[in-house]
Amino acid sequence: MSNATTLDNTVIVTDAGPALKRISITIPSAKVSEQIESAFSGLAAQAVIPGFRKGHVPRSLLQKRFGADVLKEAKQQLVSQAYQQALEGNKIRPIGQPELAAGTTESEFAQGKEFSLAVEVEVMPEFVLPNWEGLALRKPILEIEPKHIEEEVARLSYRLGVTAQIEGPFQPLDRMVGTTVVRLEGDDKVFFESENALAVVPAEDDAGKGPFLGLLVEGLDKILLGKKVGDVVTISMPGPEGHEIVEIRGKPLSVQYTITAAERITPATKEEIATRIGLENVDLMGENLRGVLERRRDDEQRSALRDQVFEQLAAQVDFDLPTRLSEAQVGRDLERQRLEMLYRGVDPERVEAQLAESRSATTSETQRRLKLFFVLAKLAETLGVEATEGEVNGRIAAIARSRGMRPDAMREELEKSNRLGEVALQIREHKAADRVISKAVISDIPASEWNTEAQSKTANVAKKKHKGKAKD
Repeated sequence: MSNATTLDNTVIVTDAGPALKRISITIPSAKVSEQIESAFSGLAAQAVIPGFRKGHVPRSLLQKRFGADVLKEAKQQLVSQAYQQALEGNKIRPIGQPELAAGTTESEFAQGKEFSLAVEVEVMPEFVLPNWEGLALRKPILEIEPKHIEEEVARLSYRLGVTAQIEGPFQPLDRMVGTTVVRLEGDDKVFFESENALAVVPAEDDAGKGPFLGLLVEGLDKILLGKKVGDVVTISMPGPEGHEIVEIRGKPLSVQYTITAAERITPATKEEIATRIGLENVDLMGENLRGVLERRRDDEQRSALRDQVFEQLAAQVDFDLPTRLSEAQVGRDLERQRLEMLYRGVDPERVEAQLAESRSATTSETQRRLKLFFVLAKLAETLGVEATEGEVNGRIAAIARSRGMRPDAMREELEKSNRLGEVALQIREHKAADRVISKAVISDIPASEWNTEAQSKTANVAKKKHKGKAKD
């Protein structure tokens, strides 16, 4: 535990758990009064109220009309300043936003009274990064063959196909929207409602499962096949233990889904695909798609090398993780995965399907990814890599292309959702990993062998997840 006085504030910092600090701040009454007086003085100088000259509105009237808002703004400014000073004074490196400490409340913010609060914030764990030079990495090698080009044509035929409204009965790959009412088991109250929830009948090779409301639903094909517009279906699914919304973790969910509209895609012909991607004829499409697939392969090779760097470094360090998975932690992990896939050009719908799969992961798998986040942050800091504004703009442009959006619209979307910082973080991680790769010993492995190993790992994870459910 440490004590410090910062700008006349009393600050007490204690360990609240692994990678978690509790910061208790007490702001003296004189400082609170000074802040409130300053806020009202600024308002009095600018306020314009009918019947009074500017700068001559009575204080009592200002307090009556604007008092609550003035106090709220004054408190926010004072608390923000005190928090930043507490971080600097105690050399705390937060990696998340502070949250009010469990079991505590803020004191009253008023003239003549001291103000106190206690917050908890995630911090970077203390650990030593292992030696990263000379790692043994494997690069999956794939030669683009005619069958790969045909598979890409088949994918584009649906992506660029013509949609038509249908009534049903539904068949694989039909899309629908509808109203949803979500309830938690044992609670009659509505937990969540939506008017335009999207559902897609799983393809025949999806083993019957598919994403719905961001969660992976087993047997979704049986629920939707043969249904039609106007039907009401009930979808039951478990709330994953590692979901970013704490309230649904481990809770069975019941969804009443009323289908209001549906559409079916008629696959585009090769001629239509060629026209849509800006080619004069089908003969040019093969080489064009070969180039696209080769660039995608190269990106996936680089991604595979980076993943090996991350996993090997994480396996060589050991430190305690936060005892609970906060919404911020899980949300940050999912956002990192989303940006990674969008940057690699994965279709947005496939991205959401993968995120639904991630949400269904075991708690241990989610914690493994959280540990990875800390290791990557430490690696980037150790190597001194940063993301430049030009690199951020380039990354946004790449993500925008994968979404079929303009870069400025993509930036605006990221800014509104406070995700712009995640883009810079992703760039830092990639640059740090590429530095390690430049010093690594790399050997080639056939892509088929690599994919077999990956499928085996996925199957083992699924088996462990099933065993965990059986024990419950």
